[in-house]
Amino acid sequence: MQSHLYKTETELRKMKVHKEGTGLLLALFTLIFIVNVTLYYTASKGLFYTVAFFTSVFFLLILNFFRSPYRRFPYDSEGLVIAPADGTIVAIEEVMENEILHKQCLQISIFMSIFNVHANWFPVNGTVKHVSHQNGRFMAAYLPKSSTENERSAVVITTKQGVDILARQIAGAMARRIVTYAKVGDPCHVDEQMGFIKFGSRVDVYLPVGTEVLVEMDQKVTGNQTPIARLSK
Repeated sequence: MQSHLYKTETELRKMKVHKEGTGLLLALFTLIFIVNVTLYYTASKGLFYTVAFFTSVFFLLILNFFRSPYRRFPYDSEGLVIAPADGTIVAIEEVMENEILHKQCLQISIFMSIFNVHANWFPVNGTVKHVSHQNGRFMAAYLPKSSTENERSAVVITTKQGVDILARQIAGAMARRIVTYAKVGDPCHVDEQMGFIKFGSRVDVYLPVGTEVLVEMDQKVTGNQTPIARLSK
């Protein structure tokens, strides 16, 4: 089973703008259009072309951030934990999870840069057992303290085998809004989006101690595509 990014023709063909970015992008495009039209008629050509270039690049960067690719996990996902986000593995360690599960867990953390897709998928199939939001700080998301001190949302999913898996969305230094779609009692699947974090951020997954890890530190992973662990039967 491969863990690299699956850039299929279907995904590229169905790439679209995420619903969380449509309002911002429309407002930004309108502002940039007005500024550039005004400069075209009132400023020097040199200033107009300079501003037009930089505002266009800025708009394309924001557009790239809010891209929403079409993805489906290509194998049987039962028993697997799938990466809930694009990014880099920044932590694989046993920790005491004191906020929700209150037990020793295996934590796998994925850091998302501003260049990654920022949609978040459910890491396992099951039923949503718990959803909560905690206000906090906005320190850099790659720091270990961000898991417990930054603004964050938590989703607990119970698998068919009765195993509770905690996925925690964490705001970063630039992130100022976490969106969580999960609702308590809802069935969930790895092909469904769990939420979205606006700008640089992180997702932590807490698994039972002894779970087989399928990734390593600093590995690049792809949301809904890369298996990160295999649950014990």
